[in-house]
Amino acid sequence: MKEQIINIAKNATSAARVLSGFSSLEKNKILKEMARALLKNKDLILKANKKDLILAKKSKLSLALLDRLTLNEDRIKDMANGLLTVAKLDDPVGKEIKSWDVPSGLQIHKVRVPIGVIAIIYESRPNVTADCIGLCFKSGNSVILRGGSEALNSNIAIFKAIEEVLKNNGLPQGTVNLITTKDRKAVDILLKLNNYIDLVMPRGGEALIKRVVRISRIPVIKHYKGICHVYVDDYADLNMAEKICFNAKVQRPGVCNAMECMLVHRDVAVRFLPLMIKKFKAAGVELRGCPVTRKIAKGGIKLATDKDYSTEYLDLILSVKVVDTISEAIAHINKYGSHHSDSIVTDDDKNAKEFLNQVDSACVYVNASTRFTDGNQFGMGAEIGISTDKLHARGPMALEELTTYKYVIYGNGQVRS
Repeated sequence: MKEQIINIAKNATSAARVLSGFSSLEKNKILKEMARALLKNKDLILKANKKDLILAKKSKLSLALLDRLTLNEDRIKDMANGLLTVAKLDDPVGKEIKSWDVPSGLQIHKVRVPIGVIAIIYESRPNVTADCIGLCFKSGNSVILRGGSEALNSNIAIFKAIEEVLKNNGLPQGTVNLITTKDRKAVDILLKLNNYIDLVMPRGGEALIKRVVRISRIPVIKHYKGICHVYVDDYADLNMAEKICFNAKVQRPGVCNAMECMLVHRDVAVRFLPLMIKKFKAAGVELRGCPVTRKIAKGGIKLATDKDYSTEYLDLILSVKVVDTISEAIAHINKYGSHHSDSIVTDDDKNAKEFLNQVDSACVYVNASTRFTDGNQFGMGAEIGISTDKLHARGPMALEELTTYKYVIYGNGQVRS
């Protein structure tokens, strides 16, 4: 197994050198063919996904995780459309960031280039396979994918459909790679191949990410857990707040940009919480609240603990806390949040600015659901992940974030004295 994974990494390194010279026209043509291949092979992909779902149900995965795993015709169309969208986006490779002349007469150009070889370790969602392939290919990077065992059949079916397109176009072996072994040692081997792999991106649960960071000899950008908040300010439009909070929690609870904790200012709590709680309960949401929340609700809510406030539920479970001030809300978010996505609902510009300036998260919103933190929703096409780090990328990562830069210098015989 070790030799096989090393060979995959070597091939990916060789392929990356070739890909870096591909034109936008060539890449876009192949991306469109990838999209058609997904649609052409949809029956095989759905059949493979059905196998994964049967095994997942036997393993008693939660309903939210089953939702992440499930493919249907619409989701396959979305994957194909994601590739088509990426084909339409501007190619960042070769773009000049800036240029200047220096007293020696040298002309210096700062130019975007591919990172090289990117390894992505992820769980559950098979659509990630297509998204990552499309974005890495368009940005001139080769990619090594290692999906979760629960989605193995789906990932293989998606990979095979796309691999056939690459073969037909004469692309080098190693352009796109999928590690199919379920042995966890494969990840340990992969993470030590810093001579071949330039960047690792883990997408999944906290345990996976901590393990990758601990073991990796390769730079890691973390798609960390999404403990997202919505704060309902004392100047909030409560009808708007109700819609935003419900959407942020219920629309798709098993994803990283869903709300996990709702904060409510004390001055509006008595008016806002009873109806909001009723609506959440009708949708099957289990609520865990602070003492004030429980008193207002008059029963039926568990007491929230520190552990609850630090938990990414990825399920129909929500923590609720009543706060006295916006400062308390901000402090709570910065203490318990994961620097992912947080929102304030308010009509007060001063409070909105204070929230935006002081909440230390990749994405901060005013009067909108956290569910919009998504590369596609941001107009980036698909996304390769949502970085909760600060270097070198933050928030949804798409084409531009999958490039680095080099300095290109032109002279006319200069030597340094």
